[in-house]
Amino acid sequence: MDTDLIELIGDEHISTATDTPLRKDAFKKTDEEKIEIIEHHFAEIMQTLGLDLTDDSLSGTPYRVAKMYVKEIFCGLNPANKPKLGVFENKYGCHKMLVEKNITLHSNCEHHFVPIPGKVHVAYIPADKVIGLSKINRIVQYYAQRPQVQERLSLQIANELKTALQTIDVAVYIDAKHLCVSTRGVKDESSSTITTMYCGQFKKTETRNEFLKYITN
Repeated sequence: MDTDLIELIGDEHISTATDTPLRKDAFKKTDEEKIEIIEHHFAEIMQTLGLDLTDDSLSGTPYRVAKMYVKEIFCGLNPANKPKLGVFENKYGCHKMLVEKNITLHSNCEHHFVPIPGKVHVAYIPADKVIGLSKINRIVQYYAQRPQVQERLSLQIANELKTALQTIDVAVYIDAKHLCVSTRGVKDESSSTITTMYCGQFKKTETRNEFLKYITN
């Protein structure tokens, strides 16, 4: 790839796909096999940087990083780790807005593999189904635990909720900081990025403003 294009995509945080780009054979290897391969290659990275891997503090770093990638911060890549969603009949006949705000976000930028910390606010208007509150947080965590672009993350969370709840009346609001902006490149530590996804009734100004009032108070 042209290095100018590589820099452009990374610095402008351009997304090239609405789904996380995955190869068809992404899950043929076991987690243990992936950890072993990543451990080897990360050791090569550290050695190339000139680090002494015989030092007690550094000797285990390749394994720790590999395990962290596969089992923790990128475990959302594997559909086997998708949370089971507790969805129930709306027996109360409640059709008022439900808001889950200030959900802690820990994701990683797919352009530089550095953290994206922030907050996620989610709302939906129940139709025939309702969902357990903790499951909303787990949906956010699942899609956050992969290399991400914030716009895509907003879309993936909204689509998952629409599918689970069988309604289009869903809103997602993400306010996050990008360490690829604050620690490199322009090095702007004060800015944050807001992305929104308004579907169904949330496209109406009155409904959207009600949601925004709840998450800003």
